[in-house]
Amino acid sequence: MVWNEDYRLQWSDFKAQPEEGIDAVAITASGLSSDFSARTTSTRLVDYSSNVVAHFYPDKSWYKPSKVNEIVLAHEQLHFDITELNARKLRKRIAEFGFTINIKSEMNVLVEMSNKELAKMQELYDDQSNYSMNIEAQKKWQLYIRDELNKLSNYK
Repeated sequence: MVWNEDYRLQWSDFKAQPEEGIDAVAITASGLSSDFSARTTSTRLVDYSSNVVAHFYPDKSWYKPSKVNEIVLAHEQLHFDITELNARKLRKRIAEFGFTINIKSEMNVLVEMSNKELAKMQELYDDQSNYSMNIEAQKKWQLYIRDELNKLSNYK
């Protein structure tokens, strides 16, 4: 499922079986996909195009119905929103980068850096919001991510 500002996740989007024996009540599997094509001569980059997409993976996402509520769903939605924010950051980096004939390795570095930043932000979000249980921190994150998405609206 591709991120869409007009669509909010529903519990019905979470298709995987819950993992037993762990404290988590829901898991959102999301990530970035990217590809590019380039035209080069033997000495220079002529042209390139790229595509970066934030995905939600229903078949890897799950929840425990008896343990969740709308607050948890909002927490899981924000994980997906964080993925989109990092997709926008990567799109911006690509747009501003001065690629050379070495575009393949340069693109790989940008994508790897973005994936590391995404993982770090997801972890920080869970830590600070205590997996949705810290309502005040959850609200701060929601406002922060909304503002950051707006700042990068040119990279939707």
